[in-house]
Amino acid sequence: MEQLEFFEIPSPCIGVCQTDARGYCKGCLRNRDERFNWLEFSDAKKYDVIRLCKQRKRRRQLAILKAKKAQLVQQRAAINSSLDFGVVDETVPDAPSGGLTLD
Repeated sequence: MEQLEFFEIPSPCIGVCQTDARGYCKGCLRNRDERFNWLEFSDAKKYDVIRLCKQRKRRRQLAILKAKKAQLVQQRAAINSSLDFGVVDETVPDAPSGGLTLD
């Protein structure tokens, strides 16, 4: 026996209706076809679109995290290179036993 759906599947729209460079909505991450044809889609297709939107969101978040990590690595490299004083070959002047060198 087929189970009846009592509730309509809500649109994933969050009211941020702008598209990115790839054509996906910046708010709900649906493509043009998915946005314009939502009302004509079957329930199965709507669930599939919602699944795809969640997948796109995870990919976007991962890309943002990777970009932030790369930026931190670059910042740390810049800071570390400015702190690189090289090897000191001179003896330490205030050493009690004298003759100590820093390697």
